[in-house]
Amino acid sequence: MSNLSTTSDDILASTRNLLISGGYNGFSYADISEIVGIRKASIHHHFPSKVDLVRELVKRYREDGQASVTVLEQKVPNALDILKAYANHWAACIEDSSRPYCVCAMLASELPSLPTEVATEVTNFFRFISSWLASVMERGSKQGELSLTSAPHVEAETFLATVYGAMLSARAYGKPEVFSMILEPALNRLTPTVSH
Repeated sequence: MSNLSTTSDDILASTRNLLISGGYNGFSYADISEIVGIRKASIHHHFPSKVDLVRELVKRYREDGQASVTVLEQKVPNALDILKAYANHWAACIEDSSRPYCVCAMLASELPSLPTEVATEVTNFFRFISSWLASVMERGSKQGELSLTSAPHVEAETFLATVYGAMLSARAYGKPEVFSMILEPALNRLTPTVSH
C-alpha cells in the first residue's frame, strides 16, 4: 500500500470519528491535522475542500456497506438471520465503541444544513440500505422466513427506523444494551410463528 493511500485513509478515518462525535460543522482541517500529524496543506492535497472530504467518506461508507451486504447474503441465506446479523453488527459496534453511531445517521440529522453534494451522498446511503432491506423483507416473506404485517418496503423503513432509533437511544442513555433491548421485540415481531 502506498503512503498516499495510507494518508488518505488516515484522513478519512479521523474525519469519521470527528463526524460521529461532533457532526459536520464540529470539526475543521486543523482538527484532522492534529490527529493525523500532517499539515493542513497535505489534507487539502488529498481533499481540496471539506465537501470533497465528507462526500468521499460517505461514498466509501456506502460502498463498504454494499460489499458487506454482498458477503452477508452469501454467508447467511435466511432472511431473518440476515436481519439479526445486521442488528448484531450494530450492537457489537456500539458495545465496543468501534462505531458507536452511524456516520450517515449523524449527517442525516444535519441534512438541512449540509452542502448539497454531501446531502445527496447521505440520501443515497439511506436509499441503498432501504432498498436492500426491502429485498430481504420481500424474499423472506415469500420463503416463509419472515412474518410481515405491511408491504416489504414499509417493513424495511420500519426496521431501518428502529435500528437508527435504537442507536440514538443507546447514545442518549449512554447504555449500549439499550440497542439490543429495542431490537429484540422488533426482530421477534418479524419471526414467523411455528404452529404444531
